[in-house]
Amino acid sequence: MPLVAHTPSPSIPAHVAIIMDGNGRWAKQRGLPRLEGHRRGAKAVRTTLTAAFEAGVKFLTLYAFSVENWNRPQDEVGGLMRLLNYFLRHELKTLQKNKIALRTIGRVEALPADVRRELAATIKATAHHKERTLVLALNYGARSEIAGAARAYAADVASGKQKNDGASASWENFSRYLDTGAQGIPDPDLVIRTSGETRISNFLLMQSAYAEFIFTPVLWPDFGKDELLACLAEYGRRERRFGLTGEQVKVLDSGLRTPDLGDGDRDAGRQT
Repeated sequence: MPLVAHTPSPSIPAHVAIIMDGNGRWAKQRGLPRLEGHRRGAKAVRTTLTAAFEAGVKFLTLYAFSVENWNRPQDEVGGLMRLLNYFLRHELKTLQKNKIALRTIGRVEALPADVRRELAATIKATAHHKERTLVLALNYGARSEIAGAARAYAADVASGKQKNDGASASWENFSRYLDTGAQGIPDPDLVIRTSGETRISNFLLMQSAYAEFIFTPVLWPDFGKDELLACLAEYGRRERRFGLTGEQVKVLDSGLRTPDLGDGDRDAGRQT
């Protein structure tokens, strides 16, 4: 059944990013193999994807496989790659029917060849969809992303494509070299991590500078529509100040002007 998208309220984040954590612990608590936890986690992906886009979220980014995950046991890594391949093959019709574009961030060129083929085919088949976007972070690590962006930026400065002056060395210019900026993916408004861990594990370090964070104790396979809606409700209760005062935010909310976040570091730590 096609998604029935509600008209998003101003309190619904345009971009939600999720660190999906707890599959292994979920399986261990039940005496099951770790891979079974990942299988159940894949079901949670389908449920969360549907709930997020029905609520009015425009971009959903899922931290599916990090650069550090290669260090896990090889049978687990192989199982994760097979699950990813299965998901791509079987969810294409759902993505098409619900007008969801698939994009990726990370070094996907290092993934197995069969996974790369399925990714390329799915991205191409859904590229024309503009209303909703699912972003899979695969072989992703923010530090390597930033280092790669810095190298590309420096190369463009050296070749003359970028000016070598203070005005050009801005966040707006540099962010275009990140995996997200290069594809027009906006910074996340809300970052959720499941399983009770309270760290961000090398995920969207620069893009999440002004994001709201929610850490839930729910293990990822148990995360569903109710849990997501609870996170969205909590987000709606928060006041995002971007370094401004509460009074200034009220002016912004009235639509009179918008904040300049081009060089956000100037305002870092000034919230009151």
